[in-house]
Amino acid sequence: MSEKYKETAERVSAMSAAFRRLEAIVADLNDKLEALEGAGEEIASLRRYQESGQWLKDFEADEAKRIPEGCDRAVLSEDGLYNLLSDIDTLASRLSGISC
Repeated sequence: MSEKYKETAERVSAMSAAFRRLEAIVADLNDKLEALEGAGEEIASLRRYQESGQWLKDFEADEAKRIPEGCDRAVLSEDGLYNLLSDIDTLASRLSGISC
């Protein structure tokens, strides 16, 4: 193979590898975004829960041992809900900032 064709083949091979990597990333991200978009009501519900003051009341009830053992308390971690909602906002901002 001549040097000219070798350079072309190497370039096409490198670009094809980049294409395949990005194609997989975009497909995976698209699936995840569809799942996140489908969770819009859950996100809104968690925001209302946090902003209404009910979260704080439930947190205090948990601290006072008024929530039975075995009850899932994941939402009551001190920074968990705030961090999750902040992460969702950050993702939305990052996605809107991607330029093509």
